[in-house]
Amino acid sequence: MARILVVDDEIGIRELLSEILYDEGHTVELAENAAEARAARLRRRPDLVLLDIWMPDTDGVSLLKEWASQGLLDMPVIMMSGHATVDTAVEATRIGAVDFLEKPITLQKLLKTIASGLARPMVAPGLVTTMRPPELLDPGAQPLTTVPVPELNQPAPAPVPETGNSLLGGIALDQPLRDARDEFERIYFQYHLGRENHSMTRVSEKTGLERTHLYRKLKQLGIETSRRKNNS
Repeated sequence: MARILVVDDEIGIRELLSEILYDEGHTVELAENAAEARAARLRRRPDLVLLDIWMPDTDGVSLLKEWASQGLLDMPVIMMSGHATVDTAVEATRIGAVDFLEKPITLQKLLKTIASGLARPMVAPGLVTTMRPPELLDPGAQPLTTVPVPELNQPAPAPVPETGNSLLGGIALDQPLRDARDEFERIYFQYHLGRENHSMTRVSEKTGLERTHLYRKLKQLGIETSRRKNNS
């Protein structure tokens, strides 16, 4: 599953896309303007970005140009708009956007476009492209070579604790993905609720979910949100 950044100034669009993508198993981060999108991109590179064109502070095409000029456009970006012209869509594609979605966006079109965007090959981080001077090239030699850059001081990944057909606190692995994911999410959110003494503001910050989405998710999972349960 992918980490997807949704950038749109309309809260209804953000929440709708977030719910759809979350149900598909993706991790979703939301930004309501270019400033929040910049911060999210610098914190962690998303696997894909859904970027609205018309926003009040900086429009999506300008943000796309900015990322391209800074060398940050190493992930697929899909533009969205309900009022864009063909020229705007062509310009965004020329800058580096992989596709364009016209609002209102249908579920089938959204999922198909995202799947196509995630399947596109991008320049892999940690690879440096080098070129030999033309006079040093042998006939038939490849002018470009890709050299992997060694990762320094990177510890080996810790093994995942596993016992039989269960994982991480007894979550059964021989059940449908959706059911296993719900079990994990209950453990995850109950942990953060307990750690933050049921402060929804702090839990929202820790989990990266907007409060409205957080309340909806906790209700869906059947998790008590008040402190009364914690103090009883």
